[in-house]
Amino acid sequence: MAGAGAAELLLGGIVLLAASVQWLTGMGFALIAVPVLVLLLGPTQGVVLANCAAGVISIGGLAAGWRRVRIGAMVPLVIAAACTVPAGSWAAARLSEPVLLAGIGTVVTLAVALAMGGARIPALTGTKGAVTAGAVGGFMNSAAGVGGPPYSLYAMNAGWSVREFVPNAQFYGIAVNVFSVAVNGVPRLSGSAWSVAVAAMVTGALIGRALAPRVRERGVRRLIFALALAGGFSVLIKGLLGMA
Repeated sequence: MAGAGAAELLLGGIVLLAASVQWLTGMGFALIAVPVLVLLLGPTQGVVLANCAAGVISIGGLAAGWRRVRIGAMVPLVIAAACTVPAGSWAAARLSEPVLLAGIGTVVTLAVALAMGGARIPALTGTKGAVTAGAVGGFMNSAAGVGGPPYSLYAMNAGWSVREFVPNAQFYGIAVNVFSVAVNGVPRLSGSAWSVAVAAMVTGALIGRALAPRVRERGVRRLIFALALAGGFSVLIKGLLGMA
């Protein structure tokens, strides 16, 4: 009982933190939460919980900025993601847990490294770039719960401002997570774990909304990178140890 209570407390804490960051930046829930969730719940359940939570938070975040969504730019991203989500789910279902953990840890770590480096990729421009980013993001989201970095790289190469980036990230997050949940299903949690996760998600969103006018974007990004790197490494190491 004590162990279950501690696990639920950790679950609530990481969901609250990730939800706050998601509200502040438009994304980041998966980078922060997925490494901890897969260690707590296993790769499959951790990923689908991240898909559900990130999608719900994106719906709330988009309510205030939907007029700034670039539908023309987002349609190729969303369609490409819809095509590759089933492939990501298929691949994840056929990998052993240690291999899947190592894969998720590697994906998170590489995604953070690319984002930190401000990578500029000429191929991720225009319609072809949107299709490429959407296809990679859809596969990554359903397989590892981390579908945002390809979108981030696309938006960075397109020169979007933060004001443009956030609502479009929310729109993309809704779409890719709806596709992923449709393929992977919803997480199988106990009633108490669901209660903790939902309460933490709502509380985190409220905290993020309250902090948004007061927190510098650079500080938030540094926090995301630090937490995501630590989590990615921990999952990668656990997967590698399991394969040894």
